[in-house]
Amino acid sequence: MAIQINQLAKHFGQTQVLRGIDLNIEKGELVALLGPSGSGKTTLLKIIAGLEWPDAGALQVDGADWLQLAAKDRRIGFVFQQYALFPHMSVRDNLAFGLTVGSRANRPGKDVIRRKVDELLQFLQIPQLANRFPTQLSGGQKQRVALGRALAITPSVLLLDEPFGALDAAIRRDLRRWLRDVHEATGSTTIFVTHDQEEAFELADRVVVMGDGKIEQIGTADQIHDHPASPFVARFMGATVELPVQMHAGRPEARGLDLSRIARRPLPDGAATLFVRPQDITPVLDPHGDWTVTRRSSTGAQLRLVATHPTLGEVEVDLPRRDAPDGLAAGATLTLRIEVGTLFTTPAAPQTAATHTLHAAPRKENAQ
Repeated sequence: MAIQINQLAKHFGQTQVLRGIDLNIEKGELVALLGPSGSGKTTLLKIIAGLEWPDAGALQVDGADWLQLAAKDRRIGFVFQQYALFPHMSVRDNLAFGLTVGSRANRPGKDVIRRKVDELLQFLQIPQLANRFPTQLSGGQKQRVALGRALAITPSVLLLDEPFGALDAAIRRDLRRWLRDVHEATGSTTIFVTHDQEEAFELADRVVVMGDGKIEQIGTADQIHDHPASPFVARFMGATVELPVQMHAGRPEARGLDLSRIARRPLPDGAATLFVRPQDITPVLDPHGDWTVTRRSSTGAQLRLVATHPTLGEVEVDLPRRDAPDGLAAGATLTLRIEVGTLFTTPAAPQTAATHTLHAAPRKENAQ
């Protein structure tokens, strides 16, 4: 099913949680709604499901106006973070539930339901769990059952709200790969909500980054990582270091920063802000440098430094510990070389700021 969303808006009291959402999703596409808490992504998902209603806008699925349909008439498969399994029912009965509650005219016969459940048990790779109850299942097993129950009705659209949020990291990784396989096998149009960047980028065909009720950017993992469209996206993608620079003849300049790897950019002269990830800063020992190492810690694999500048404040630097030069101790003076970053002119508003992503050759240790 192809989904078209136009100018959807939603208020809860005085709070506007969706601010004119426009989004098209192709048939068979898997799309992630990614953003922090309060960005509006779950509200958007619930409107598609028919569990919330917008104040304005349009929602069409294969040309049909879904705002004229009740939730029960949309044939939606919805998977919640907390599974929502019926505790008094076995796995088999949970999977069969959606097939048994339709109108008598549309309800399949008992033999058809049994065969469908048997197929799902095999497809979900849990036939041995058929007669267990939810209290006898692990978190990952419960989530498979919840997804199977949603798939049982052959949904027109599959919606998942933080489906792996309650699971530990190892199980989440396994289930992400499994869910991608399920999606490709069923060909369903799937939308899932997450605040986990790794999850969104590993699973989705496209990622929709949301913030404060708006869509900030739509794209693939590489597009969003390398070309954030706004300061909000840059920060959300880990560019937590913000450095004031001055543009002059298309080049950013700042004392204490080596910006030699930054190509000339067609930005106006004047103030700008350089957004950089800590791992994209190379500390260069320099007896005349303007930065001083004030804190050093190690995670074993990574060396983390805090460097301080008399006017620019503190900057975090993250680099592989084994590749760090000798002498990076507290009190060492540095020049900071910027390998890659994103530049936004200031003081223009974020949504209208000119943006250019700056590319340079990666450090040797990061080269593929």
